[in-house]
Parts: sequence; C-alpha cells; structure tokens
Amino acid sequence: MPPITVLLVDDEPLVRAGLRAVLEAQPDIEVVGEAADGAAVIPLVRQLRPSVVAMDVRMPLLDGIEATRAVLRTVPEPPKILVVTTFENDEYVYEALRAGADGFLLKRARPAEIVHAVRLVAEGESLLFPASVRQLAAEYGDGVGNRAARAVMQRAALTEREAEVLRLMARGLSNAEIAARLIVGTETVKSHVSAVLAKLGARDRTQAVIAAYESGFVAPG
Repeated sequence: MPPITVLLVDDEPLVRAGLRAVLEAQPDIEVVGEAADGAAVIPLVRQLRPSVVAMDVRMPLLDGIEATRAVLRTVPEPPKILVVTTFENDEYVYEALRAGADGFLLKRARPAEIVHAVRLVAEGESLLFPASVRQLAAEYGDGVGNRAARAVMQRAALTEREAEVLRLMARGLSNAEIAARLIVGTETVKSHVSAVLAKLGARDRTQAVIAAYESGFVAPG
C-alpha cells in the first residue's frame, strides 16, 4: 500500500518539527511538506497532493477554519483535514469541524495518539474522539445551524436501517463494529454509510455526525 502522505501546517516551527519526528518514524506515513500559515495551504495541496493535512486551528494570516473552507471549496478531491489545537473544548475546533475538517488532534497528544489520529482520519472508517465531538456539539452546536441541519435531515429521509447506522456512527463505532452490532457484512455497512453521506450531502462521517447532532437527530448530551 502507498504511504499516508501528510502536509504539516503550523506557525510554530517546534510543533511542526515534533509532528514530523513522530510521523516519519512510522513506515506507513510520509511527511511531504510544511507550511507556517493557512494561506500557503492551497498551492501546497495542489502541488503535493497529501492524503492528510494536519493544520493548526489558530494562525496569524489565515486560520485553520478558513483554510479548511478554502481547500474544500477549491481543490478537487481534497485531502482529509486534521485540525491541531491546544485546547480540546474550543469553539474554534467545532467551527473547523463544521467547516469540513475530518477531526482534531491536541498538541499535547502522545506520539501513539498522533499516529492513530492520522491513520484513522486517512482511513475514514471511524469517528475520531467521538466523546469529544459530542461534548463540542453539546456546547456549541445550537442556533441557526440547527435549523439548517434539521431541514437537511428532513430532506434526507433516511431509511430505518440508515438511521440506525448514523446513530452508531455518532457513537464512534467503526464499520466493522457496526457490522458486528447489526449482524451484517462490512460491505453492507459501507453501502449504508455511503447512502447516509449521499443523502445528507456530507463528505465524510464526521460531517454526517455533526449534522446528526445539530439537527437533533442524535442528542449530544
């Protein structure tokens, strides 16, 4: 299998150096580039075609939220985006997830957690830190976003099985775990997940779960 290629974006050189050291120690991960600000992300993504962008959520010129929106809006077949943050319970992190980021990673995370996060986001078959996403949704996922999300959920008209799969996705279960819970094959679960994403207009399971929380389909508390 080809390696997971990673672009590091952070205005702190020491953070980039630490992430590079941790990730490049893995045989299946390759750091292909670095940038000091979100403003440099789009040209580097187009040039390097990374699998994953690990990007600081707060940067001086263009923060991780706007950089995420820009990448998803302008880059065909965009990479997975993992926002890197100092604080877990941060409204900026939730806004980045709402903007389309696939997950987040704490700067104080242990090396094994960093590697796990990159692999999990690259694979896209499970939700990263589901309990933390639920907590963020409970604290910040209210207001106008809810009305829009409810409308999306109503239009989606999920089947009973698709709804069940979405609830299990929100709990952080992987495709294999969902298959075991429902006593069906993994390929069947993948088909249901694909249908849920298509109906919700979500690019990945993280966005589908955010929509589920914001619409009230799944209670975040």
